[in-house]
Formats: sequence, structure tokens, C-alpha cells
Amino acid sequence: DHRDLHSFPTRRSSDLSVRKPWGGNSLIKKLGKEYSECDSNGNETRLTDKDLIGESLEIADLGFADSVIKNGWLAGNTIGEIMDTYIERISGEAVYRYYGRQFPVMIKLLDINGKTSVQVNPDDEAAGQRYDALGKSKMWYILDSSEQARIYLGFKEEITAQSLYEKCLDGTIVSRMNEIHPHKGDAVFFKPGTVHCAEGHLLVAEIQESSDLTFRLYDWGREDSVETARPMHLEEAFDLIDFGKCDTQAYIKKAAEGNLFTCREFCVNLMEIRQPLQIGHPGYFIIYVCTEGELSIQVHSGNGGEKKTDEYRLKKGESILIPADMSDFYLVPVDRDTTILEVLPGETDEPDSYIDPNTEPYLEGEDYEGLEDGETDDEEE
Repeated sequence: DHRDLHSFPTRRSSDLSVRKPWGGNSLIKKLGKEYSECDSNGNETRLTDKDLIGESLEIADLGFADSVIKNGWLAGNTIGEIMDTYIERISGEAVYRYYGRQFPVMIKLLDINGKTSVQVNPDDEAAGQRYDALGKSKMWYILDSSEQARIYLGFKEEITAQSLYEKCLDGTIVSRMNEIHPHKGDAVFFKPGTVHCAEGHLLVAEIQESSDLTFRLYDWGREDSVETARPMHLEEAFDLIDFGKCDTQAYIKKAAEGNLFTCREFCVNLMEIRQPLQIGHPGYFIIYVCTEGELSIQVHSGNGGEKKTDEYRLKKGESILIPADMSDFYLVPVDRDTTILEVLPGETDEPDSYIDPNTEPYLEGEDYEGLEDGETDDEEE
């Protein structure tokens, strides 16, 4: 195509919401998100702050749940559709060689207002062998937190498989887990294999691999009720679990500007934007997530002597994907106290041999071991 990609940072339309039994109303009430649902007859209803939503998929390329580009000449297309045509120009050459047609990173907002399931995520090796999919490394950035909020992360001391099984069945598993008191601005990294859950009120920006694989171990009794029961995966998950003692200090970063976490899958930096910054052409994608204030992203272009500036505004809770094939652009604070997360690709030295870029994505309604039919299930949940 003769048109170049410099003119369209891609951004999702707010339509991928997922109701959860632990969801709240902050996404609509505090962040001003707009969501709608369709009934079986195709009638669309706009959701209000009376509707409880647990997850909002801000940037997603899952096949059965894809973000839609909001602006630019490709508006209305999904990320998956433009990846089929413009793979290298979206992801970057090195990312393309490593991940193929799969966009590797996913951005979610979580509105936790209750108790999420006790769960575990697989690593790339297990996910690749069983599902020909990516595993799930993920990071939470705390946008808001109540005093009563807690995150449970890994075990205080090594635990046997038998003991874990019994404590999941009798509902006392969290007594063996590390208890974290999260605060606004904290970042928590969840390594695959680490058992975790959360409770209380938490508003979270989640950065993770593009994967929907989560295994529930315990669901606070909801699994015993016909109205609230969701499939449990305790037996299937046993060989995925790290039963050892977890040093939580390695996975928690208190509010501070700079690098939060870097892993093989992604790199996340916290940036305070106090004055305009020029960002040079990186050769790979960048995602920005606004965590406070408001940001203006400005792209200067021109043909001959005519110059043009395209502007994209980003408010708290909004995300934007900057393609790899982007010219230099500027980050300009609209509010004095503007902070953003900068999400970059992780290491891409060697391609994942177990990921076939030609494999079809998940199909909604098919039965995958460890997943619910048709559910976009990052069970943080």
C-alpha cells in the first residue's frame, strides 16, 4: 500500500468488557469508559455504572477477542486484521521474526471489587506444548487501591502438592500465601507458576503476554453454587505450579520513575511527563498507558512545504499502540502531573520454535482444556 503507517497510532474502541463475579463499577464511573452489550437478537444496550465489569481489554489480539482501531485510515479494523497485512510495520522486524503474526503484548484494565479466584498461569513452554499458544507473564500497575485491598502472591514457605490440594479444597490456601498490602503506584510482577489472587478494591493496569490461559485452583466457594460456578482446574494445573518459597521482594516495585520490570516477554517503564519529549524512531512497537493526567501525542508530517501535525489525546486509563514504522513523534503533557507506562517488547533474539505463526487463533466456543468455552478468561480474576 502506498500510504505509510506514520500517521496512525492505533487505539482500541472501548467495547471489549468482561463481566466478572468480583467486578466493580470504577471503569465507567471513575474512568468514563463506555461499553455496550448485544443480546441474542443483536439489540445493543449501553452499560451504566450499575453494571459490574471486571475486565476491559484495551489492546488485545486473541483471535476471538480483538481490539478495534479507533482512529486513522485503518479505523474499524482489528489488530489481528492489520497484523495479517502489515506485520513487520506494526511489530517491528525483530518482533515479527520471534512471534510471527501474533501481536505479543496485551493491555487490560481490571476493576477488582471482591475476591478473585486463586489461580496460576502457565509458562511459554507448557502453553506451547499443550495449546500451541503463549504462556502468561504479567505485571500489575496499581491505579487505585483501598486500605483493605490485598494481593496474595506465592507461598510463605515451601508447600507439598498434597497440602496445596487439601487447602484448596477446604478453602484455607491463602493462609499459606504471602500477603501484600498494595498502594497506588505500586507494580507487581506475576511470574508463571506463581499461585496468586487478590481481594478488596483494586483498579489495575495489567500488562501481559497475549494469552488467555489461566487455571483456577479455588474460587472462594463460588464453585459450589449453580449460579456462580466456573470450571476449576486444580488437577490440570499441578505440574504448572511453583511449590517453593516465594521471595516477594523480587516481584514488587514501589512507586518510582524508571524501569519497573524487564522480562523476556516485555519491558515496562514508568515515565513522568513534565515537558515535551521527542521520541525517535525505535524500529519496534511502543505502547503507552496513561496512569495519571492527560497526554498529547503529536506527529509532524508534510509533503513538500506543507506541514501537518496529527494529535492523539490519552487520558487516565487509556492506551495507545505506536507502530514500529512510525516517524519521530512528541509526548506533550496536557496536565502538569502526567504519568504513563511505556511498554516495549522483551528479548527477541531467538524465535520460539514451538509457536507456529501459521496456526489459526482460538475459535470461540471450542473446548480447550483449562479454559471455559467462549470466555475471555484472564481469571484474575
